[in-house]
Amino acid sequence: MERHTTEWFSNNLGMEMPLVAYTNGTRAGFPVLMFPTAAADYLEYERFQLVDAVKHYVEAGRVRLYSINSVNRYSLLNEAAPPHVKAELLARYDRYVTDEVLPLIRQDTGNNDARPLTTGASLGAYLAANAYFRHPDQLAGTIAMSGSYDVRNYFRGYFDDNVYFNNPMQYLPNLHDDYFLPRLQRADHIYILTGQGSYEAPERSRQLAGALHSKNIPHTLDVWGHDVDHDWPWWRKMLDYYFGKLF
Repeated sequence: MERHTTEWFSNNLGMEMPLVAYTNGTRAGFPVLMFPTAAADYLEYERFQLVDAVKHYVEAGRVRLYSINSVNRYSLLNEAAPPHVKAELLARYDRYVTDEVLPLIRQDTGNNDARPLTTGASLGAYLAANAYFRHPDQLAGTIAMSGSYDVRNYFRGYFDDNVYFNNPMQYLPNLHDDYFLPRLQRADHIYILTGQGSYEAPERSRQLAGALHSKNIPHTLDVWGHDVDHDWPWWRKMLDYYFGKLF
């Protein structure tokens, strides 16, 4: 497996943003875009051996992984920031993904029509799912592990369009348009995974599944056992299992 890092100044975010790619040295493999947990960085999935858990798919040319930073430390998790600033930064992060990261992935794969699958654990699951639900025309689906998909509590009662359009549990039930909803209703790859053990909150995954069901959006809700904790050993198993089903 080959590992390549790059970094550039994001005009959308006004800061340097790094990216790491894991490939087999060719352009082979379905692209997967990874979003880190909490306030972690783009190398988190490598440090916690999740990349190692799925590297056999990379080496076989079945997938290629791209991992990026989030802005959670400046946005959702930044208690010192005014809520409107936190919400605006989420909107700018969405543009960073669509305007900067996705073109890089398409150039790297040599496929201008490439639509990556997104994935992440914990708060990364929210980022991965939100990116896909907002852009089903540019992304192929999501594997969301142990996430929470209603982020209103981070804004202390503040509300604006940026909060709404980055909160799946608000905008999904209200989708009625003729562009995004039909695309989501043709989805093949929406996987919502959760355990029921320590620090897991399976009701949050069930709530998201309920919102998708109400809009006739096909998905898989996979609730693992009461021994499955909110922790890396299980996320490694989850991602390996679903890569095996998909690739």
